[in-house]
Amino acid sequence: MRMKRVAALAAAATLALGMAACGGDSEEGTGAGSKSFAAGSTMEKLNKAQKIKIGTKFDQPGFGQKGLSGKPEGFDVEIAKIIVKELGIPEDKIEFVETPSKVREDVIVNGTVDLVAATYTINDKRKERIAFAGPYYEAGQNILVKKDDTTITGPDSFKDGTKKVCSVTGSTPAENIKQYVKDVGTQLVLFDTYDKCRDALKGGQVNAVTTDNVILLGYIAKDEASFKLAGDNFTKEPYGIGVKKEDTAFRTFINDTLEKAIADGSWKKAWDGTAGKFGAELGSAPTINRY
Repeated sequence: MRMKRVAALAAAATLALGMAACGGDSEEGTGAGSKSFAAGSTMEKLNKAQKIKIGTKFDQPGFGQKGLSGKPEGFDVEIAKIIVKELGIPEDKIEFVETPSKVREDVIVNGTVDLVAATYTINDKRKERIAFAGPYYEAGQNILVKKDDTTITGPDSFKDGTKKVCSVTGSTPAENIKQYVKDVGTQLVLFDTYDKCRDALKGGQVNAVTTDNVILLGYIAKDEASFKLAGDNFTKEPYGIGVKKEDTAFRTFINDTLEKAIADGSWKKAWDGTAGKFGAELGSAPTINRY
């Protein structure tokens, strides 16, 4: 009887181990094991780590702005989440890193973040240091002025040399507006965030703020009594996802993900729940540039 009892216990233990092993396989399938990527690729490394660092803005209404939760919210943030989902990483494992315009290339090159989604205009100068997936949206530069201002109607209004315009260091809008001002040294005021530009406009230190229309519309939505746009858009600004220059496979993966999001409607859903609330137009889906 004793031998039979020992045998029965051994069989039960073996069965329990087998069930535990099966349970372990099932649990792994919901995590890193649920996605398969090429060995050694950035996608595989991130999937195995089950965490990711993403650079974004914390001061861009509708695109990347810290909400009441203390976390950034907006279209850029939602696009980043779509990419993270395709990597098989839980949303709560994203670490968003504040990334002002002037450091975007640096944080990619130095490996501080894994990608940047931060109203990041694709241009050739930036491609010298990093690579872009996308574009996933096309904005246009515009000008924000006080509600009662009738003296500024577009960028040409700065050519008389009497009006100050604010933008952000290292940004495309800051470079674009230089061709319209008479004296860059005295007329162009630069800060590290657009919130500081908005405050300077409200306080009378500058006459206008210039950046992409969708960002400015976010400020207007929050304070319609104080601000308005002056004129039409005067540039085209295609937004892309910044990654390391040599990481072609990761860029291709993100491009594939963006095309999938556009096709399945999650791209539009992300817009409608964020920047779309401010009255900005989404327009047609941009064509992904697989350079």
